[in-house]
Amino acid sequence: MDSPIGVSVPEQSDAAWHPGRGLTLYGRKPALEALEDVSLTVHCLHLANSNRPAGIIAQITKEAEERGITIRYHDRQALSRISKNGKQDQGVALDVVCPHFMSLEAFADLPAKPRTVLALDGVTNPQNVGMIIRSAVAAGIDGVLYPSRGIASLGPLVIKASAGNVFRAPIIRCDSTTGALALLKSMGYQIAVLQATASASLFEFNATGNVVCVLGGESAGIGREVEALADTRLNIPMENGVESLNVAVTAALVAFHLGQTPD
Repeated sequence: MDSPIGVSVPEQSDAAWHPGRGLTLYGRKPALEALEDVSLTVHCLHLANSNRPAGIIAQITKEAEERGITIRYHDRQALSRISKNGKQDQGVALDVVCPHFMSLEAFADLPAKPRTVLALDGVTNPQNVGMIIRSAVAAGIDGVLYPSRGIASLGPLVIKASAGNVFRAPIIRCDSTTGALALLKSMGYQIAVLQATASASLFEFNATGNVVCVLGGESAGIGREVEALADTRLNIPMENGVESLNVAVTAALVAFHLGQTPD
């Protein structure tokens, strides 16, 4: 059972946060913005004991109290472990429940296999990652494979670039893109990658079955291990000598094409 508002709670308490349930934000302004969004379910607000109870900290505390959200107080070292970014957390962390987040294992155990998945392979620019997530949500993509390494972390920059859509996105957490793709391929998913030299056009690709489309990084593109798993290679036809598109723009085209209901 949650403890009363404003009471310091031991980290080993029964109310401890489970990261798989959602996302822990850090920073004063991102936390306040999330608290002000009543559509978001907030599990707990974490504050450093050293914070002065004035200004934006007072606003954050008031917002949490008015919403009946548990507030826990920690020393700076403990808060850094919670935020995982002690240099930038500004003494504030916030556990936000994301109802569509799940582990790769949970995704694989779903009784009905979701049809469309985007996978990110080495996309390190937070702005691009946020915009990709925004497009995936808008297009109704069923899942976004999000590896724990080799990609921009789910922090304030990604959240801002997604216009807050991270919280409602179908994020599938996995250790690595390659391992996740291998598992999904064994489950019958078709693996598609974007390549400028591919002969087939994205817009002629009819994904009637379950498909994962992989988006490569800004500089290196698709990794060799990922490319080796590909069943289908697609290009985006371009005119006027344009050789490539920003990965976030590519993701929008892919998401809305794949998100269409097959004939």
